[in-house]
Amino acid sequence: MFEKIRIKEHMEVADCKGQHVGTVDEVEGDAIKLTKSDSADSMHHFLALDDVEKIDDNRIYLKETARIPEGLGNKAVA
Repeated sequence: MFEKIRIKEHMEVADCKGQHVGTVDEVEGDAIKLTKSDSADSMHHFLALDDVEKIDDNRIYLKETARIPEGLGNKAVA
């Protein structure tokens, strides 16, 4: 298990396959708030801390079962 204090602003968030999902803006309670710049709708989106599988260096990996909001990572990849 990881400690949420290890999650820092500007860390990359990836799905279970390592594909870019977003970038951490901040942690709010039990959720990771992602930056607007990685969202197709230019809005903040949130991921539950329970969806985090592991933290490796400066990257957060999500569980295979994580619910990832539609349209994340689109701007970063485009």
